[in-house]
Amino acid sequence: MTRRLLVSYLAVTVVVLLILEIPLGLFYSQREIERLTAAVERDASVIASIYEDDLEAGRTLDAQSAQIYTERTGARVVVVDARGISLIDTGEATQRDFSTRPEIATALSGTRAVGRRPSATLDTDLLYVALPVASGGIVHGAVRLTLDTDHVDAQVRRLWLGLAAVAVVVLLLMGLVGWLLARSVTRPVRRLNEAALRFSDGDLRVGEAVDDGPPELQQLGRTMATMAERLAEMLDEQRAFVADASHQLRTPLTGLRLRLENMQSRSTDVDGVEVEAAIDEIDRLSALVADLLQLARADRAAPSVAHDVAGITTDRVDTWGAMAETREVSLVLHGAGRPAWASAVPGAIEQILDNVLDNALAVSPPGGAIEISVDRDGDECRLVIVDHGPGLSDHDKERALRRFWRGDASTPGTGLGLAIADALARSSHGRLTFTDTDGGGLSVALTLPSAPPPASA
Repeated sequence: MTRRLLVSYLAVTVVVLLILEIPLGLFYSQREIERLTAAVERDASVIASIYEDDLEAGRTLDAQSAQIYTERTGARVVVVDARGISLIDTGEATQRDFSTRPEIATALSGTRAVGRRPSATLDTDLLYVALPVASGGIVHGAVRLTLDTDHVDAQVRRLWLGLAAVAVVVLLLMGLVGWLLARSVTRPVRRLNEAALRFSDGDLRVGEAVDDGPPELQQLGRTMATMAERLAEMLDEQRAFVADASHQLRTPLTGLRLRLENMQSRSTDVDGVEVEAAIDEIDRLSALVADLLQLARADRAAPSVAHDVAGITTDRVDTWGAMAETREVSLVLHGAGRPAWASAVPGAIEQILDNVLDNALAVSPPGGAIEISVDRDGDECRLVIVDHGPGLSDHDKERALRRFWRGDASTPGTGLGLAIADALARSSHGRLTFTDTDGGGLSVALTLPSAPPPASA
């Protein structure tokens, strides 16, 4: 929007400059030519009056006055008699016939001739003025003055260059002023856009109110702030409800499990099978309640702090090592020899690792390997877990982060593990991505913003 406003300001400025400067330049050019023409006509009248009596009496003309004028102005003076034969010519020899020249013929007919014509020999434009020399209505000859217009053209060119320089300076100043003005006009819009981006990322904190700009934008800012506050209240209530419900369900589920275990100890074999199945369902429901509680906590944004991803990964790989051995799967850790600090909410990295490793162990074939690597690239820290199981299709990759989605319904689980991991990654201003592994399998990458180590590290 800033660019469009700036372009519109400059376009209006260009139009105004063209409207003002082009007529000014044309007027100045025309005025200079007219002023020069008037001066040459006046001089031609003076010269004609000097030679009028001699032409009328048929006496020999004295060329001194014409020569002096030529030396002073650079103009060529030609005086002809009634037949058009040159008697004075400050540019060439005399006694030449000028009667065929249009301007001389016009002057000998008793009419003044004024105009401009190009000169091939001088490679310039010439201004000519031809006046009849007459007395008592009888034309005795004519006077013609020709003068090149180089100095006038040079003045006109200087004017055009000056106008162009003024236009450039005005455009630069207008560009600066227009940019500042456009930035001030679009500042409220940018602030509203930044607020909308924060809201879309789940950050519903209300920033500084938009107190400048048009009233409509100020009202829109207040409306968005009110909407964000109400959404934050609704989400807090929803998370509190899920957390409270999950917490409250734990007690009756625990009690129900104890009662079923007591019944199992006193039941027959047939009843014992049914009670065992009921206990399994209770365990599954308890796991679901626990995951819902974790998901509610993951959705609640917490301040991010610096964590050593390499150290945390090493600890979790050691913890999961025993489980991997029982499933005949090896855990291979790369790049954990030196610290890799990243910003994340407390407990997020551990929870994400647990969920992803649990899924990877569930799909890895016996004798397979799970590769875990930690590396830091510029402003980001990457934790990658690679398994060599069946992998996921492109369609399943898009659905894997949805809540309650399970790729295989026969596999135990609640379908919330990856959803919890994704919520924790987003709360840490990171991202969780899936890619195919060469040779089959799935690569899960956790990308977090890098952070400097704390002072106590």
